[in-house]
Amino acid sequence: GDAVGLHALFAGAPGTGKTMAAAVVAAELGLEMYRIELSAVVSKYIGETEKNLARIFAEAETSNAVLFFDEADALFGKRGEVKDAQDRYANMEVSYLLQKMEEYPGITILATNFRANLDKAFVRRLHFIVDFPFPDATERLEIWERNFPARAPLATDVDLAVLAARLDVPGALIRNIARGAAFLAAAEDSSIGLRHIRRAAAREYKKDRRPVPDFSVELSVNGSVANVRP
Repeated sequence: GDAVGLHALFAGAPGTGKTMAAAVVAAELGLEMYRIELSAVVSKYIGETEKNLARIFAEAETSNAVLFFDEADALFGKRGEVKDAQDRYANMEVSYLLQKMEEYPGITILATNFRANLDKAFVRRLHFIVDFPFPDATERLEIWERNFPARAPLATDVDLAVLAARLDVPGALIRNIARGAAFLAAAEDSSIGLRHIRRAAAREYKKDRRPVPDFSVELSVNGSVANVRP
């Protein structure tokens, strides 16, 4: 039958699982998920953004897909600080998107990195707001363990607890580093060592334009961490 429209906001830093959660919701309901990057939809030409959004909703309506609007910050910007016509126009575009979400018979999810950018009137119009917190060291360790299952050939110089403590990164980055390290090790036909993880981490940190922390570890005889150089 006809689905009752439902709209939610997923708020959290990049890599904390917003896209994955939306995909899980769609899969659980047996629906397709359309991921729309709002930064690509927002046009600098006044009036074009609405046309782009209208086209997206028109195409989606026939499929009853879950609509996942990523990078919603592109539309919110400095919302609430109306200084000129451009800002006022951005507010009109946000209102238009909300109106289309409210009319859509299926599920729409907005993803934002910055909950603070949203004004209260806007937030009140959403059914659910789900916060995606940044993982702490304990949660990061669990994510590392899941990304390196028991059968993964880890070298003795890899201590996942140390990695979890030293690399202050979200889940998506942990997954990318683990996968990258596994590929590097496979290419050398060796077990996954700290050097592979370091190279994979350096690559991911560069993408994020962040300096790579030093996570050199010296191991004592019994394999426990003797000291972690700062």
